[in-house]
Amino acid sequence: MSAPDTAVGPGPAPVRVLIADDDPLLRAGLAVVLGTADRIEVVGQAEDGLRAVELARALRPDVVLMDVRMPGCDGVEATRRLAGSPSRVLVLTTFHHDAYVWGALRAGAAGFLLKRASPERLIDAVHAVAAGEAVLDPAVTRDLLGHLLAAPAPEPAPVDPGPLAALTVREREVLRLAAEGHPNEEIAALLHLAESTVKTHVKRILGKLGARDRSQAVAAAYRHGLMGPRPGRPTGPGTS
Repeated sequence: MSAPDTAVGPGPAPVRVLIADDDPLLRAGLAVVLGTADRIEVVGQAEDGLRAVELARALRPDVVLMDVRMPGCDGVEATRRLAGSPSRVLVLTTFHHDAYVWGALRAGAAGFLLKRASPERLIDAVHAVAAGEAVLDPAVTRDLLGHLLAAPAPEPAPVDPGPLAALTVREREVLRLAAEGHPNEEIAALLHLAESTVKTHVKRILGKLGARDRSQAVAAAYRHGLMGPRPGRPTGPGTS
């Protein structure tokens, strides 16, 4: 009798990454960091936004690692041109000014990371973005929150809750934490929920907001004022 087949099947496919940056030395360094990481494959490099769009459409990478300031066509415009494509954009830049962050998120970026991030943080961010999560550098999140909270209160206006009105209290809490940059695992721990429950909430949030992914839902949270002072923890019906 032949021995049972104990061969292990192939593991998950690697995340295919395209690097777009006008600095050849930085591109080479990023290629080394990502190329030696577990389950990541660098499939191409681009020196400007136009080339990034061309290669992304030809190679269909899972993630495009996009610089902001590049000649000809900058990273924000390149991200806008890739909106609706299967590739998700993770912006990697030295700059974290509000204009760059808002521009990238509105253009459809799934994440925004500063170049001073550690290699481990970069690798984690690539995997998170490929998995459909939104990634915001903590420094970027702090700047956005500081800017919003420092802004003068608007004049009273007719109540228009917008699409957030369709969310339950618990869904708003999940969206708030996602907008602060927490992945599903951390949201589950903070709210004392199973991670599968958080994923269900996120799926419902995307459906109710008509959002393609978490980054669009996060943009809606900022746009409609969800990121003000944190309310008390939900306790009543409709919170789970």
